[in-house]
Amino acid sequence: MGHLFPLAALPRAGLIAALLLAGCGQGSPTGGPGGAPGPMPPPELGVFTVVAEPADLTMELVGRATPYRIAEVRPQVGGIIKSREFQEGGEITAGQPLYLIDPARYEAARDSAEAALVRARATRERAEKKAERYGDLLKNKAGSQEQFDDAQAALKESAADVQVAAADLTKARIELEYTRITSPIDGQIGRSTVTQGALVTANQAQALATVQQLDPIYVDLTQSAAQQLRLRRALEDGRLRRSEDGQPKATLILEDGSAYPHEGRLAFSEVSVDQGTGTVTLRATFPNPDHVLLPGMFVRAQVEEGTRQEAILVPQPGIQRDRQGQAVALVLNDEDVVEQRQVETDRALGNRWLINEGLQPGDRLIVEGVQKAKPGVKAKAVDWRPAAP
Repeated sequence: MGHLFPLAALPRAGLIAALLLAGCGQGSPTGGPGGAPGPMPPPELGVFTVVAEPADLTMELVGRATPYRIAEVRPQVGGIIKSREFQEGGEITAGQPLYLIDPARYEAARDSAEAALVRARATRERAEKKAERYGDLLKNKAGSQEQFDDAQAALKESAADVQVAAADLTKARIELEYTRITSPIDGQIGRSTVTQGALVTANQAQALATVQQLDPIYVDLTQSAAQQLRLRRALEDGRLRRSEDGQPKATLILEDGSAYPHEGRLAFSEVSVDQGTGTVTLRATFPNPDHVLLPGMFVRAQVEEGTRQEAILVPQPGIQRDRQGQAVALVLNDEDVVEQRQVETDRALGNRWLINEGLQPGDRLIVEGVQKAKPGVKAKAVDWRPAAP
């Protein structure tokens, strides 16, 4: 008897035989001689040719708005507030009356000082005539030298009394003028801390009101000491250049994310570093005609650092990070071989990196097809074009 095969095994045996016959009858898929695979074509990589170009550099700092000028209004004489002569929150000008203190006793003091001056002047006139008479008597040898000396001393005392009385009158007039409290500066006045009928004293601790000038307005920004040192070195060695006036421009972003419409200028930098935070304060001046900026408001500022004439800017996809976090770039050398370089990035400007070291003008940076680029492998360069927005 012959051997019996299971029915399920017959289709599988036929399929294996067909595959073996098909394999023997076909050549190599790549068409190489004797069935050997042919060489793979070099990968096509999108490259960006590095160029040097001018770049305006800015730094982003945070800060708060502060008044351009601020004056806390306090009385210089004591008394009862007779009237308040301004609208709270309104615009006022320098010299505008704000409060009136009851002037009655200061008017009386002025009148008394005027009378004392009249009396002193009359005494001086009498002493002048007396000294003149004793002078004539001494010339005619009818009077003594002692009498003449006494008359001259009395004349000098009366003249000094006139000066004292005149000074007292001036003081009385000044104090009377101080009963009308005026604004020392132009600006916007806040709320009043006293009302009509309140008793105030000279140079009291509590201010009656506060006047703030808000146009223009200051913005105090904070910058790390290390960042300021780097910026100073870049300016000293010529890598950065500023405008001739030396006042960098600044723009603001408000708390709601909107852009402030007016451009400002950096006024000065603090000469000391804050020991607690290690930062330096920079002060910028901004026009504020609509009073959009208010004292204490938080803002972000873009401050102009300068212009780097030979800046190296490359597309961000061309810069990668290795396992140690170091920035690296893949470039095609003159033999179309992929090389890996370590680079030093400064900052991102839009969708490009600013490179300090590692790349030079003329280098072909691999931007597209990085996953196919291996160091030491030949590749074909294709001009890279950024995608349309």
